[in-house]
Amino acid sequence: MLKTYTKKLDYSYAVGVYPTLELLRNRSKEIEKIILDERGNKNVGLDEIVECCRKEEINTETNRTLVHKLAKSENAYCLGVFKKYRRDVETAQNHVVLVNPSDMGNLGTIIRTMLAFDTVNLALVKPACDIFDPKVIRASMGALFKLNFEYFASFVDYKNRFSNNIYTLRTNGGTDIDTCRFEKPFSLVFGNEGAGLPPEYDDIGRGIKIPQSKNVDSLNLAIAVGVALHHSYSQKE
Repeated sequence: MLKTYTKKLDYSYAVGVYPTLELLRNRSKEIEKIILDERGNKNVGLDEIVECCRKEEINTETNRTLVHKLAKSENAYCLGVFKKYRRDVETAQNHVVLVNPSDMGNLGTIIRTMLAFDTVNLALVKPACDIFDPKVIRASMGALFKLNFEYFASFVDYKNRFSNNIYTLRTNGGTDIDTCRFEKPFSLVFGNEGAGLPPEYDDIGRGIKIPQSKNVDSLNLAIAVGVALHHSYSQKE
């Protein structure tokens, strides 16, 4: 009996056609079943989902009521049910580190942006929002299923595991991002949406600031991550 998603469940949902396709393409072994809404039968993507399920011998069910109950959306024509899994962060690779992220939409957008700039390792310092929440998965458009991710009890625990060069993104950073050359492997470290990085991070790694006008106090977290990732991506040799 499938339930409305909560963090305690050992499964989650990919809501919508494109996130479900990404689930099928990247994590098919974790799929329990695909639930379809018959109203989506004219959607080309849905045809691809059905064909993928046939080839992979994945169970499908047509149940409009259940899709909308679990997806909490009238615009979702399918839903992928999958088991939660581990895919730990890699050593000697570039990382994005999010300290106490709390907004699921931002987290999903960051995940998608990471893939756009060829970064596939995400560290989350607790407390942090649930990466398997369907809202995160949908905001990422299924990009989560290509990502390595791991939770850490503290930044110290993270730093003890990896020897990356640390760059902390903060408004009082001493180095303008336009003049910074990121030394690989590096970790781009960001604070949460409300307060940014706390003062104890001032002495950790190298502080980087993104130049901006004085019309706002700071950039949205997802935008700041995007700017930093684009800058690092443009340095690819």
